Amino acid sequence: MQDVNDILADIWSKAGGAPSALERVRLNGSEPQLPSSFRVAAAAQASIAAAGLAAAEIWRSRSGEPQEVSVDMRHAVVECRSERYLRVDDKPPPPAWDKIAGVYRVGDGRFVRLHTNFPHHRDAVCRVLNCQAERDDVQKALMQWDGEAFETAAYAAGGVVALMRTHDDWSATPHAKALATLPLVSIEKIDDAAPKPWPAGDRPLAGIRVLDLSRVIAGPVAGRTLAAHGADVLLISGPDLPAIPWLTIDTGRGKLTSFVELTSEEGREVMRRLVTQADIFSQGYRPQAIAHLGFSPEEAARINPGIVYVTLSAYGHAGPWAERRGFDSLVQTTTGFNHAEGQAAGVDGPKELPAQMLDHATGYFMAFGAMMAKARQAREGGSWHVRVSLAQTGRWLWNLGRVGGGLAIEDLRADAVKPFIEQLPSGFGRLSAVRHAADLSRTPAFWARPAMPLGSHAPQWPE
Repeated sequence: MQDVNDILADIWSKAGGAPSALERVRLNGSEPQLPSSFRVAAAAQASIAAAGLAAAEIWRSRSGEPQEVSVDMRHAVVECRSERYLRVDDKPPPPAWDKIAGVYRVGDGRFVRLHTNFPHHRDAVCRVLNCQAERDDVQKALMQWDGEAFETAAYAAGGVVALMRTHDDWSATPHAKALATLPLVSIEKIDDAAPKPWPAGDRPLAGIRVLDLSRVIAGPVAGRTLAAHGADVLLISGPDLPAIPWLTIDTGRGKLTSFVELTSEEGREVMRRLVTQADIFSQGYRPQAIAHLGFSPEEAARINPGIVYVTLSAYGHAGPWAERRGFDSLVQTTTGFNHAEGQAAGVDGPKELPAQMLDHATGYFMAFGAMMAKARQAREGGSWHVRVSLAQTGRWLWNLGRVGGGLAIEDLRADAVKPFIEQLPSGFGRLSAVRHAADLSRTPAFWARPAMPLGSHAPQWPE
């Protein structure tokens, strides 16, 4: 198996990074760090280090100053579970899941996972099953279904569910074969534009304006990471869009936050004004949905030539599932992780990874791709499109290999996490939250703005 330095070097070189930059990276710690048969600690460390190194190289290009980037492996895995360590006025997180979310057996003896944290997703599942939103009722109804037929019907109705597959079963699907042709992080020039010089500033991303149109974990983690290196990140939500409050707090550090109703022409006009002054447009909508609103990659590049547009999807941009909704837990289930982890643990049924690793690693890859594309834009011009997906990150994690005996280790105790926690003010109360794990020697990462309730700021860029 590759060691973590080689994993990072592979990510870096395939994105066009200069090999000499890798000499200034220090990766500390050893596997395993969490109980898993997969290399979740290596994935956490390598993805965070890639984003940190991109920020350091941007600073070198802006200032002429090189700097070292250090990432501790334990700190990295703690940050990739940041939502579970967050405390607000010393209060722990509320229950993470809706009452009918989780794993069920279906009539053909297989397992399905339901993601019902958003009310409209829960309602869609209950419509398909013609049952009440109670676990016993859901389980009884599912026993009348074939697993794959239910998965198809639930998606068609607007739900988000996953049939548990083995990795071999997943790999044999047309969609998995399509993903196998794609890079981990796709960075493509989509139009011509003049180079945009870096603005003045004392941090790698100082003066860089980022529109963040994302929810839950992966996309918001990308925005949080860009903010940690000095970007002005404006989180755009809608007043009627559902959100998960605890995640909003954890990933809102460093951001401004505004409501813009994109279903109205007035709201879209506000958004177009924001796009004209943005450097990076980061979003997690499905492709047809964002295009229908008037903000496809091509349209954003027309509004603002030279923009870097970042697209997050669940299952990637090629193949028959390109438009399918999804979340980390579902992608873990359908691509073979839950089956393999369950087998390694000797359990009958799915077993989750010990972190939302696909979400978190994909978030750092989004930030990494955005910075690498922005650096290219500053050098050579053009408008750029960066694409990442949870499923492609999963493919990468699977190919890192397995950890023998990894499930036998003890999970992290509170005293192991404490060194990585900082105290911060916020619009919600006093936060105890995980610091960013990439340590840059000249431009330390930090969040200059407190996390605030959604819609706290006007939809405009700071002066």
